[in-house]
Amino acid sequence: MAKLTAAQIRALLPTVPGWKRQGRAITRTYAFQDFAQAMRFVNAVARLAERAWHHPDFAIQWNRVTLTMSTHDAGGLTEKDFLLAGKIDALANPEARL
Repeated sequence: MAKLTAAQIRALLPTVPGWKRQGRAITRTYAFQDFAQAMRFVNAVARLAERAWHHPDFAIQWNRVTLTMSTHDAGGLTEKDFLLAGKIDALANPEARL
């Protein structure tokens, strides 16, 4: 998949509210009631990522999960990143979003 241009990234960012561009990646933090709920979310994202064969980086801090997404073999962001970000958002509880 082809790497997106800066203009394409700006156009796609509004389709995944809450995600922010950070260099060659997009990132988002989710907050949950407790560690167990955060880990259920991580496991659900892992299953989704495996099916998509596209894997975000995870940072877990008790009730917070930060995901960072980039298409490493393309050297930056592709449509794959935005598609998976949207699917991940659908998994998250609306009150879990920061």
